[in-house]
Amino acid sequence: MTSTILVTGGTGTLGRLVVPLLREAGREVRVLSRGARSEPGGGVEFVTGDVTTGEGLEAAVSGAEVVVHCAGSAKGDEDKARNLVRAASGAGVRHLVYISIVGADRVPVVSGIDRAMFGYFAAKRAAEQVVAGSGIPWSTLRATQFHEWILMTLRQLAKPPVLLPTWGGVRFQPVDSGEVAARLAELALGAPAGLVPDIAGPRVHTMEELARDYLRASGKRRLVVPMRTPGRAAAAFREGANLAPGRAVGRRTWEDFLAEQARHGL
Repeated sequence: MTSTILVTGGTGTLGRLVVPLLREAGREVRVLSRGARSEPGGGVEFVTGDVTTGEGLEAAVSGAEVVVHCAGSAKGDEDKARNLVRAASGAGVRHLVYISIVGADRVPVVSGIDRAMFGYFAAKRAAEQVVAGSGIPWSTLRATQFHEWILMTLRQLAKPPVLLPTWGGVRFQPVDSGEVAARLAELALGAPAGLVPDIAGPRVHTMEELARDYLRASGKRRLVVPMRTPGRAAAAFREGANLAPGRAVGRRTWEDFLAEQARHGL
């Protein structure tokens, strides 16, 4: 009998790419969704539940041998992980796979300014610790920022006319979400491996370079203005805490991603 893999966040940027890879490997896949869905079967079952509140999680994990936890947000990841671990422990899950972020252990979040801009890193680190201390065999993968996140951020910053402010001195190493999904699926299909090597994009860019690339691709005119962000977390970013130059294993470049998005109107 083929064992079932539960994917939380299975309809999000990363999860929706992980699901078909697991199906191609011949596994039955269950996707956790907060709302009722009526997608066709094809080996994919949709169940209703919420990792934020814990509602429906016991039923969702029942019979699942592996759980791939992709459901993340700007805050509350520790609580989500704790709710999921509680349900998974009771269901006898044999492998918990978690996606985290490069720098989760290196970006200090100690002040209000830090929490406002970089609290996601602290939440991811806390969730990592919940997973590692769960008693369930686990694998955690840290990735750099997805191309999609960079694009979304630049869109927001470019909304006002005239200026596009950037975080002065900050660099990014954007990675393709499809490549991260492939690695995550590989981990889910294998034995628990603990904290595995990071996955990062092929190149490091200044935020100003990324902004100018976006403006050219979108046809917008803005003055790119670097602005220095206060706080220890921002200082860690300027020092490269969010980068993994030694793990530049991604192949798809930011330029390739942006060109494709431009063909679809960005």
